[in-house]
Amino acid sequence: MALSAAEEETLESLKRWWHESGRLLALGIAVVAAVYFGWQFWQSSQQSAAAEASAVYDRLSTLAVTNPGELIPAEGHDEIRQLAAELKNEHSSSVYALYGALFAARLAVETDDLATARQELEWLLANTQSGMFNSTEPTLIRLAQLRLGQVMLASGETDEALALISTVDGQALQSEFDELRGDIYLAQGNHEQALAAYESAQGAGNMSPVLQMKMSELQGSR
Repeated sequence: MALSAAEEETLESLKRWWHESGRLLALGIAVVAAVYFGWQFWQSSQQSAAAEASAVYDRLSTLAVTNPGELIPAEGHDEIRQLAAELKNEHSSSVYALYGALFAARLAVETDDLATARQELEWLLANTQSGMFNSTEPTLIRLAQLRLGQVMLASGETDEALALISTVDGQALQSEFDELRGDIYLAQGNHEQALAAYESAQGAGNMSPVLQMKMSELQGSR
């Protein structure tokens, strides 16, 4: 059936539109496809990276986790350092890297390397994440702050240690923070403030014999 003049004009307009815009549409489809398949690849690679990080961390924790009061066996020291560095260098955005830094800091303290311990803990705190889906566990952050404060105290940096922990809401670790605050005051010669901090630690649930000994010594020196 012959087309009317109006229909022919409409068809020609459609042809011209496709000719002029078709390549842009094809490019847009290609971009959408690239984004889609790129997202699929990214998810796959993320899962693969997470699996790799998990495997490294499993090995690290096998070497570094000990019974209470036990030191990390010397034969595992070098491998722990290597595994922790691998997590930080190759999986820095993962929570495994944060725990790797915490283990590395513990090892550094056990080997009297306070400078390295501080570096590891500061790296951990500098690489925490916030957000709805990928935020760092607050207890891990507080634990790192507590350990960093202890390292600062052991290094003689009492003012810096006190400034650090004064900004922290200890929550589940409040008694430990109170005891550390007492240790800092004691190191500074502020016995009354030290005793008050120790009493606060005890009131928060810290019933350790070591804390009780510290309190008894201060009470006896009055």
